[in-house]
Amino acid sequence: MAAVLFVSPGATIPGALSLLSHSTSAVATSADALARLDTVDVTVVDGRDDLAWARSVTTTLRGARADVAILLLVPPAGVSLVSREWGFTDFVSETSEPAEFDARIRLLLRAAGDAQVLALGPIRVDEAAYIATLSGEPLDLTYTEFELLRYLMSNPGRVLTREVLLSQVWGYDYYGGTRTVDVHVRRLRAKLGQFDWYVATVRNVGYRFTQARKDNQ
Repeated sequence: MAAVLFVSPGATIPGALSLLSHSTSAVATSADALARLDTVDVTVVDGRDDLAWARSVTTTLRGARADVAILLLVPPAGVSLVSREWGFTDFVSETSEPAEFDARIRLLLRAAGDAQVLALGPIRVDEAAYIATLSGEPLDLTYTEFELLRYLMSNPGRVLTREVLLSQVWGYDYYGGTRTVDVHVRRLRAKLGQFDWYVATVRNVGYRFTQARKDNQ
């Protein structure tokens, strides 16, 4: 059983959540949520009536705690509008059955338990703390840049096409083109500086994370 915090302007727990065996409490503001983060396992943010408000809450919570598990509750019409840049971990439609809510929450708990530290060369990614460092110094990465680096490092040596990166980093519901992958890789390389060669280009295919500098030449 998980300790779930529901953040909603009305602070009213929806039926799908109230039917579960988890211990669920509710607050109405991001400030109240911040005060409770250390006491809960999963935070559910209500975006059913106001996605802009929900986005503000998720980015605030993510900024305060990089490892917080955030489940965003969205209306069916809002599924195509949400973006991983908002900082949520996963999202679920308000029309979902209680079993779907329960599955999402349990997946978030499992992911938190499976979090690990990836370290290759001078680059280190702490999945639990949501921090990336280069030679011991923190890297100032956006959410998507962090996810891109994490996925590349999770598959060292494997050639990853732009389509695969889009589906795994941006999500299957992302409607943008593969060009966005190139843009984010360029930004990530710029932040890696002299170590940008770790993210190697495979001509006409995609990218891979390599520890052999010649692979990027």
